[in-house]
Amino acid sequence: MLSLVDIHTYYGNIQALKGVSLEVKEGEIITLIGANGAGKTTTLMSISGIVPPRTGDVLFMGESIGRVNPDKIVSMGISQVPEGRRIFPYLTVLENLDMGAFLRNDKDSIKSDLDYVFGLFPILAERRNQAGGTLSGGEQQMLAISRALMARPRLLLLDEPSLGLAPLIVKQIFEIIKKINSDNNTTIFLVEQNANLALKVAHRGYVMENGRITLSDAADRLLTNEDVKKAYLGI
Repeated sequence: MLSLVDIHTYYGNIQALKGVSLEVKEGEIITLIGANGAGKTTTLMSISGIVPPRTGDVLFMGESIGRVNPDKIVSMGISQVPEGRRIFPYLTVLENLDMGAFLRNDKDSIKSDLDYVFGLFPILAERRNQAGGTLSGGEQQMLAISRALMARPRLLLLDEPSLGLAPLIVKQIFEIIKKINSDNNTTIFLVEQNANLALKVAHRGYVMENGRITLSDAADRLLTNEDVKKAYLGI
């Protein structure tokens, strides 16, 4: 479904990604783990067109999207849930969700998708007319995920969904990630510092260090890899 082919991404003269290649197959949950500053978020930004790679290419369903504008990438079936949630704080929950469906005009399907996300997160249904900025951190994360789902993505990019959340909410979010994957065969590319949780829900994983992929394997094998355990699992 998705291939990154030797991408090099820069912020000005600072190189963030150094020849990153990876692939995501349809229906998988893939996780990318690594320390702060390793280049995980930049990898997602390169996929979604926000910080396009300077060299190399990104292929989605066999089509090059490395130089495609972000709005077009969304319309092709890729949605990103950004780090820090970044909801619209002065819009209501319902208005935030409407923004997620902005590029769509299939009203009946939009309504069914709205029902689906309210089923995933009933608290959002209860607070549909409440301003997004008044929600708790966990509720805002639920809203950010739901807003991305309203675009009906084939590939969902999740950037640090557990960041700053209480353990009980984190557990709930990860259960929902698995449900989204199984309910709709939605492919998920998960960037996450909580390597233990991420590898437990993923099918495969990649380890990133200093802008490079240094290891890839089945998620269950990465969980038992001694180097991964020492560096990322605190074991």
